[in-house]
Amino acid sequence: MELEFTGEIWHWRGPAPFHFVTVPADESAELAEAAAMVSYGWGMIPVRARIGGTDWTTSLFPKDGGYVVPLKDVVRRGEDLHVGDVVTITLFVEV
Repeated sequence: MELEFTGEIWHWRGPAPFHFVTVPADESAELAEAAAMVSYGWGMIPVRARIGGTDWTTSLFPKDGGYVVPLKDVVRRGEDLHVGDVVTITLFVEV
């Protein structure tokens, strides 16, 4: 499965601060359909993600009935991304 969408980068200041992009509702619904086949612990979905020329592996976090994509620092620095930037993300899910 391959999904592409745009979203705004936001910062979570929890005990382990991180940056995320929220997956839109339509794409989250598609992911939810595949979740039973690929999900592990707490509904996490392993993916390969791409922004610009940077590919990385991560896992989508379930949040508020949808999913969020965590952005590693190496990705943000490599693509010169900041909170509030709108990015296009491609997700690749092995189903």
